[in-house]
Amino acid sequence: MTSIDATLARLLALHPKRIDLSLERIERLLGALGNPERRMPPVIHVSGTNGKGSTIAFMRAMLETAGRSVHVYTSPHLVRFNERYRLGAPGGGALVADRELANTLAECERINAGEPITVFEIMTAVGFLLFARNPADLLLLEVGMGGRLDATNVVERPLASVITSISLDHAEYLGETIEAVAAEKAGIMKKGVPVIIAPQRSAALTAIEACASKAGAPLRIAGEHWMASEERGRIVYQDDDGLLDLPAPKLFGRHQFDNAGTAIATLRTLRDLHLPVSAYEGGVVSAEWPARMQRLSQGHLVALAPPGSEIWLDGAHNPEGGRAVAAALADLEERVSRPLVIIAGMLTTKDCGGFLGNFAGLARRLIAIPVPQQEKGFPAEAIADSANQIGIPAQPRETVEAAFEAIRELDLDPAPRVLITGSLYLAGAVLAANGTPPQ
Repeated sequence: MTSIDATLARLLALHPKRIDLSLERIERLLGALGNPERRMPPVIHVSGTNGKGSTIAFMRAMLETAGRSVHVYTSPHLVRFNERYRLGAPGGGALVADRELANTLAECERINAGEPITVFEIMTAVGFLLFARNPADLLLLEVGMGGRLDATNVVERPLASVITSISLDHAEYLGETIEAVAAEKAGIMKKGVPVIIAPQRSAALTAIEACASKAGAPLRIAGEHWMASEERGRIVYQDDDGLLDLPAPKLFGRHQFDNAGTAIATLRTLRDLHLPVSAYEGGVVSAEWPARMQRLSQGHLVALAPPGSEIWLDGAHNPEGGRAVAAALADLEERVSRPLVIIAGMLTTKDCGGFLGNFAGLARRLIAIPVPQQEKGFPAEAIADSANQIGIPAQPRETVEAAFEAIRELDLDPAPRVLITGSLYLAGAVLAANGTPPQ
């Protein structure tokens, strides 16, 4: 166990609830730390259900292409805690170093002095200290869950707020209707701060507009104030300032055109940035975000697949995310036809049947596995039963290695397209086992 892991284990004992939405504890700790959130670079605050990380990845790539230094805070991590913190620097940033992270975490633990605190709250305080102490032009700040009571929502006056696609997720914390979830996500709005809205369902948009009116926040809504679409394999973006004809995103899937559009709309709303067209062009083709339709071309697990297979990894875990992944797979099938085999692991807090239903009619077979080291994971047999009930022939296995062995036994021709999906925790375990963690 590293010093970081040991510290987090001690902190978990101070407030055993992994999720407990409140601002009181984080405000107390930040006050004791001298309020680093007031000394950070200007913030773009990003909320939503799906697409937050990809939208931030596009913004970071566009800003760095223009020569700006950018801090980034995202969650959860896939393999190492360091992934949550990218420190900006001229010419491109890097994940925080182990020593700096360990020292800052120890400092926050000492200042907290044994008071109740969640792990996410302490990790947010760590980030705010790191971002306050390291200069940069901007900070891209991702909400952990919800928005209104999320620990990141102590930032009083961001440059802009962003709300990506909203769908049902974490119902036990955010509500059981789209309207309730949207209201929680919209809780990051601040008076006079522009809010960029990604494409939304009508119910979500209605709730967002009501919250914006109450908060006094001006909206920039997809389909009204800006538009982004795919035309002949390119992104065509348009707003009141004109039209951009850009290359297709490096990140694969139709949904990434929406995420790239949201990123462009945000940065063009901030007119003082004065980004050239070349920044948008370079950003869309260079943005990377691990475990989002990520093609695995080498590594330990890839070597276990039938020769000639395609291996894709995506951390989608709710029905809306599954729908986006299924659409991306349909696009791949149109280009090159292959039998699709899914390796799936999911947590019991997720809608297993609703997620897997997106792949009925697409998948030839599903291999169900437990999510490693997750006590709230579905047993492989339960996932297989859900798949069988919706018409996807499925079988359980205990490890991802055993799943690849089962795929080899299928003896498919041509070699299959394999998708590993259902959980970001599973995606992290796969990247670690494959020897290809995020850099």
